[in-house]
Amino acid sequence: FAFGQKKSTLSNNPFIFLICTLVVCTLLFLIAYLFSPQIKIGAFIKLNFIWFTISGVGFFLTFIGFYFLYTRFGSSYYLLYAVLSILTTAIIVGIVIFRETFNFYHGLSVLTAFLTILFFYLGSLKAFS
Repeated sequence: FAFGQKKSTLSNNPFIFLICTLVVCTLLFLIAYLFSPQIKIGAFIKLNFIWFTISGVGFFLTFIGFYFLYTRFGSSYYLLYAVLSILTTAIIVGIVIFRETFNFYHGLSVLTAFLTILFFYLGSLKAFS
């Protein structure tokens, strides 16, 4: 995704690349779906519609974020995005919302994630000085 985003030509409409990318992705998912165990899709959609909606909004925000990240800062900043998204997902979704277990080693991993952000920031200061 990052490679294609970076190599594509810029457009006045920032969403056209993302729309085309999602069309290709959706077609590939539809093909993969044909080889998956079949279920009663209507009932599944009815039971999970709210979760599809929430996840769809999350995908939308993620892809918009990728677009601005890659076009304004470059793909090396993906590291920063990845660490921040892991932290927010692990802490907000995992620990706060779903009350998942959190032990000493999880705490160390969160600490090293914050150190990654700090080192990235320091590296960015060095690169621009």
